[in-house]
Amino acid sequence: MRAGALDRKITVERSTEIVAPSGHVSTVWQPLMTVRAEVREQNADEVATGFGETEAETLIFVVRWHPAPITTGDRITHAGRVYNIKQIAEIGRRRGWKLRAVAS
Repeated sequence: MRAGALDRKITVERSTEIVAPSGHVSTVWQPLMTVRAEVREQNADEVATGFGETEAETLIFVVRWHPAPITTGDRITHAGRVYNIKQIAEIGRRRGWKLRAVAS
């Protein structure tokens, strides 16, 4: 992983629940980390939905390893779009992660 290839900035967000004084529970997305990333692969897959088939944009983000754990329940914000993380693969031994994400 070359430092010069990490030319994009992404924000990894985690879903958290907030309880209001009235007892109402709401779910919000809180930033977990903002890191530099490389976008390695971009394609559009056809996926079946309730209304037929549609295209879903899939990106693979390559980031340096970070001590905060990333899970498939998190999401990525990049260039004004939101991507749900579908797969996480570790690169080497704590060198980095490949995050496969689908646009929501």
